[in-house]
Amino acid sequence: MHSQTIYIYKLLTSEQWQDFSNKGVFLGAPIDLADGYIHFSTAAQAAETAAKHFSAVEGLVIAQVSVEPIKDHIKWEPSRGGALFPHLYTTLPLDAVTQSAELLLTPDGLHIFPDWAQPE
Repeated sequence: MHSQTIYIYKLLTSEQWQDFSNKGVFLGAPIDLADGYIHFSTAAQAAETAAKHFSAVEGLVIAQVSVEPIKDHIKWEPSRGGALFPHLYTTLPLDAVTQSAELLLTPDGLHIFPDWAQPE
């Protein structure tokens, strides 16, 4: 399932991104560690994920992650409204990240996503 998916997206606080960048591996945010996997979104899911879990958070970073190097550890599982979300059952190596950007906020607290993170 989702074999056509090339990239998935991880939203990180600026502190999480800095730690990930320094260590070269991401073990997971507190919610990831509690759930036993690292939560990701597709491009189509990322804005809703940001609004639900990171509303008005400044300095939020989006990381575009290549599925190829981690595909054997990804499971697509139902979450919000029954939609399938990618969950990673291992640590995330920094070299799987192809792009990243800090998300700016609109005056009403919504995050502005870069063109490369827009749904096709």
